[in-house]
Amino acid sequence: MTRSVRHAAFTIEKTYDAPPSKVWRAWSDPSEKAVWFSGPEEWGPDEFELDFRVGGREISRGGPPGGPVFTYDATYRDIVPGERFVYAYDMFSDEIRISVSLGTVELAAAGDGTKLTYTDHGAYLDGADTPEEREHGTRELLDALGRVLSGEPATA
Repeated sequence: MTRSVRHAAFTIEKTYDAPPSKVWRAWSDPSEKAVWFSGPEEWGPDEFELDFRVGGREISRGGPPGGPVFTYDATYRDIVPGERFVYAYDMFSDEIRISVSLGTVELAAAGDGTKLTYTDHGAYLDGADTPEEREHGTRELLDALGRVLSGEPATA
């Protein structure tokens, strides 16, 4: 196997028609985050745990029938309640680590709504994952968050 690493960063900005406190809860409350932070519906139920505190972990695991199983394993590094949080996370496909990243979520009031800025710095390993795939998946999750904040189902 040829070993390689590709470094990349991306930023996504979204404005939600919900106050920052509601957006914050959607990220920090385990029962609320479990509604929108998951794989496609055809994958079935995911395993999900969230301990939202500095040093706390978050794990989400799931995948399509027959595999592979994808695992997101995060540790929260910095939390400023209601404003921002920073976390380091590894992504796995079955038992293979495919990336290591640092994610930052920033929230700011925008009129009656919230401007969310998500920034991701990743090291994508051995060609098993790409920044383009990660940004696409992150956009899908942030869209699902927007649907839930609007009172719609997470899936389109």
